[in-house]
Amino acid sequence: MSDSSSSHYNGFDRLILQFDQALRTIVPGSSTQHRVSPADAVDGSNLSDEERRQAASLMRINHTGEVCAQALYQGQALTAKLPDIRQAMEVAAQEEVDHLAWCEQRLQALDSHTSVLNPAWYALSFGLGAAAGLAGDNWSLGFVAETESQVCDHLRDHLGRLPTQDHKSRAVLEQMLIDEQHHGDTARQAGGSELPAPIKLGMHLMSQVMKKTAYRF
Repeated sequence: MSDSSSSHYNGFDRLILQFDQALRTIVPGSSTQHRVSPADAVDGSNLSDEERRQAASLMRINHTGEVCAQALYQGQALTAKLPDIRQAMEVAAQEEVDHLAWCEQRLQALDSHTSVLNPAWYALSFGLGAAAGLAGDNWSLGFVAETESQVCDHLRDHLGRLPTQDHKSRAVLEQMLIDEQHHGDTARQAGGSELPAPIKLGMHLMSQVMKKTAYRF
C-alpha cells in the first residue's frame, strides 16, 4: 500500500498484499473509490439501445485498461529497487482504483458488464510490470510514461466515439484523461527513460488486441 508502513513489509507480506489487490481488481464490486465519480455531478440523458451498447462497449474497454494499469503498477512496485519509486508506483495504483470503480459503476448504469477476460489481462500486465521493474527504475518509469501516453491517446479517441448524449461517461473519461496525463508527466520528471521504438510498437499492438476483445467480451 502507499502509506509509510509499507516500507516495513517483507517479501512475503508484499506477495500477500499483491494477491489481495489482484482480487480487489478483477472481482466486480470489490474496488473502493476515494473520489466521487464525475458522472454523479452530471445530469443523465436518455440513450437509445444502440447508443447504450456503444457506450457500454467503450467503457468496458476503459475498465479493462484500468485493470491492466493496476497490474502494471503492482508488478512494478513488487520489483522496483528504490523505495521512493516503489511508493510512487503504489500511490499511482491507488489513484487508478478510482478509475476502475468509476468505469464499473458506469457499466452497471448502462446495464452491461466488465470483461470476462480481465483475469488474463491482469496476469499478463502484472508480468510486464514486474519485468519492467527488474530492468531498472528509470526503465520502469519510462514504461509508465509510455503506457500513460498511449492511454491518453485512446481516451481522446473514445471521447470522440461516445454517443453525443452520454454526458456521464464523457465526464468520467475527461477526468481520467487529466489524471493519466499527470501520471505520465510525473514519471518523466522522475527520470523515466525513453523506450525503444520496437517496445512502444509492441505495447501498442498488445493494447489493440485488448481493445478488440474487451469491446465484445
